[in-house]
Amino acid sequence: MPNRPFLPFAVALALGWTTVARAQNEPTSGDPKAAVEPVAGRPPGSGSTASKPAAAPNDVPQFVEHPARDGFLDRFILESARAPVIPLDEDILTFSLHGEYEARFRAMTDLPLEPPVRGATPTEDGSPPGDPALLGQNAYLYHWLRLNGRIAFRDDIIGVGQIDIPRGMIVGQKTQYVSRSRDPLDTFNWYDVHPRELYVEFRSPIGVFRVGQQTSHWGQGILANDGNHATMFGDYIRGAIVERLLYATTPMGKGTPLFVAVAGDFVFEDNTADVMGNSPDQPTGDLAGQAIGVVAWREDWADIGIYGVYRHQQRELLSGVNPYEESLDVGVIDVAGRIRGKVPGMDAFAYVQGEGALIFGRTSYVRSSFVNQLEPTSELEDESILTFGASTTFGVVHTRKNEKEAWGDIVGEIEWGYASGDADPLDGETHRFTFDTNHNVGLVLFDHVMQWKTARAATIAQDDRIVARASPGLQLLPSNGGVFAATYLNPRVLFRPIRMLDIKLGLLWAQATADVVDPYHVGALGQYRNYDGGDPSRRDLGVEIDAGADIRIPLERTVALEIGAEGGVLFPGHAFDNEAGQELPEQMLMNTKLGLQF
Repeated sequence: MPNRPFLPFAVALALGWTTVARAQNEPTSGDPKAAVEPVAGRPPGSGSTASKPAAAPNDVPQFVEHPARDGFLDRFILESARAPVIPLDEDILTFSLHGEYEARFRAMTDLPLEPPVRGATPTEDGSPPGDPALLGQNAYLYHWLRLNGRIAFRDDIIGVGQIDIPRGMIVGQKTQYVSRSRDPLDTFNWYDVHPRELYVEFRSPIGVFRVGQQTSHWGQGILANDGNHATMFGDYIRGAIVERLLYATTPMGKGTPLFVAVAGDFVFEDNTADVMGNSPDQPTGDLAGQAIGVVAWREDWADIGIYGVYRHQQRELLSGVNPYEESLDVGVIDVAGRIRGKVPGMDAFAYVQGEGALIFGRTSYVRSSFVNQLEPTSELEDESILTFGASTTFGVVHTRKNEKEAWGDIVGEIEWGYASGDADPLDGETHRFTFDTNHNVGLVLFDHVMQWKTARAATIAQDDRIVARASPGLQLLPSNGGVFAATYLNPRVLFRPIRMLDIKLGLLWAQATADVVDPYHVGALGQYRNYDGGDPSRRDLGVEIDAGADIRIPLERTVALEIGAEGGVLFPGHAFDNEAGQELPEQMLMNTKLGLQF
């Protein structure tokens, strides 16, 4: 099976995790002794820090009110019950431990998928299978506990830690034949432990130094996303984890808008690389290193930034008993920016933000044809890489106030996104771009339907009854819920009659940007078909309607209970028609939420 369509996932996700923006969510006074927040274009609609807040050394989004000069507050867009960060004190040692416990019960309709080859009866864990032409999951309970710790010696030496302990599926129905997904939900793993951050920061007169395990976030989060930013619909999970040495400063001096940062990373885990190994035919882990540079210009009402990254990644795989190496060398140029202003004559603010990323390079991860999969160690030309993705959000928020507080009571946004596609797996070029999993767009189409269709394709393609051995890079085919090879419009509205209550509604229309070609059908069966065996030239992905409500109930000064529910229905387009021309049934998903912020 040819591996070419897998690479865009590898490149887009790999480079998307490489930014340093997450490491600078600090006071924006311009003081080189204080880290600054250069996150150009961090979207309010994605849990942004649109104003310029005080210190948040571990980049947990700020929930203390630090209004901009025009009175704008981040929480006007998305409210949160997270506890505030304790201010630093130059005379004393401070320690804080906050976090959140979240539980999710999800229910969904049957999702038809490509069935495994004849004779494939047992599921991944050996249990009796259900209908092999279905996902096999209609309901499950999932949870996580995320702890954030910080210790600060005066105001210039800070230690930060963050960990998910535990995290995983507690009970429910398991999926079947989708084991190539990053989180296949095919086992009960409620006790999993996921370390996220453990680093030390030193604020010197010449800038900020950070060393240790960190995460990244940049712009609207289409590539670099820390998995810790709330969105209007859907949940955050995972995020890139890197071992990083970073230096950041404001070279023009205190209070100036220019920000510069450089960093070097060794990737511990992201959607592309895993130092522990993430493939059955991979005896050792991925080795991935990155060099990063960021320049940003930040004003109170607008900012713009650019980052560049070079990434080298290699891994060792097995063909029978013979090991061989594959490598990836790619670069990225990502520009992100935003602008915001008060609407004349109204208690309202308008904003625009966007991000565009170009990824280019070459790799030996990909084999040029299905025949070459049988001889993976043969000399072949590297695959060329050229992919592009972009997202832009236009929004307006109306504010209301009483004698105690102000809040955003009506929010209206429309987001447009584009991810390049790749219709030909055999031309020696890779063009498919994938957004980060945590850049949520709706609830059903990308986060559910496309996630599991790509995972099923990758899983059955490794069956040794189809190919002599699993194709290298199969773990990169699943989208894991990210937008890929598509363009979309996503208008959404949020009504907040009181500060603690959100009522939200969204609409999603999506179209593929290239013919919808399943690499499994091309490589294993020699057919250019979609994920359901139908006509790949049909590009209509469908229309989705989402709705939900959330309420935050304060229990104590820094403790709050969160209760909510959201659901979506997808009216699938003809891109999901099967070989007989039958349409995919309407897909529905409900997500009920219970959380405790402390």
